[in-house]
Amino acid sequence: MKLFMARYIFVFVLICVSLGAQEPGFTALFNGKNLQGWLLVHTANSGTGYLVEDGDIVCPSDGGGNLLTMAEYADFVLRLEFQTEPGGNSGVGIRAPLEGDIAYTGMEIQILDYDHSLYAGRLQPWQRHGSVYNVHPAEADALKPAGEWNQQEIRAEGDRITVTLNGQVITRADLSKVMDQEVLAKHPGVRRKTGRIGFLGHGSLVKFRNIRIREL
Repeated sequence: MKLFMARYIFVFVLICVSLGAQEPGFTALFNGKNLQGWLLVHTANSGTGYLVEDGDIVCPSDGGGNLLTMAEYADFVLRLEFQTEPGGNSGVGIRAPLEGDIAYTGMEIQILDYDHSLYAGRLQPWQRHGSVYNVHPAEADALKPAGEWNQQEIRAEGDRITVTLNGQVITRADLSKVMDQEVLAKHPGVRRKTGRIGFLGHGSLVKFRNIRIREL
C-alpha cells in the first residue's frame, strides 16, 4: 500500500509540474515537429531558409530569411529560448508585415553575440542585443556566452516595448517618445499596432525553442 501511494504521489507531482510548465494563458507558437503555422518569405540565396532539428527551429549558417507567424498579434507577451553560434546575428520581428525589411517596415528586436571580435569597435548602441534595432538601445547586458541557451521575453503593450533577458530587464522603450522625423521616415513600423511575429535570419546559425505567446 505504501509503495502504491508513493507511486501515486510521484505521478501526481509529475502531472502538476507538467501543467505548471504550460504557463496559464500562453499558447505555443511552435509544435516542436514542423513549421506548421509559419510562413517563410525573403529566403537567403541558398533557399535553405529554416529547419526543424531535435525540437528546435534552426536557422543554418547558409539559410535565413523571414520566418513569420501566419497569425497577427497586437499587444502580447512573447517568451522563447535562443542560442547563437559565436558572432551569431539574427532578430525577432514584431508587428511585422510580409513585405519589406522588417527592421524598418515592422520592428526588429536584435539578437546578436555583440561581444564577439567581429563587432569590436563597429557597433552603435542600438545594435546591441535586445535593442529595438536602429530605434532604441538596450540599457543592460544579460546575454550568456555563445552556445548557451538564453531565455527571453518581449512584452509589447501599446507604445511600450520591454525586453527581459535571463530574468533581467534590458530594454524599456516608449515608442510614443520617438519624435525624430528622420527616424520615423526610415522606420514606419514604429507606428504599427499589429502584425506578425517571426525570426529574421542573417546567415548565422541560430536556434529557437519553447516559443509561446500570451495576448494582452
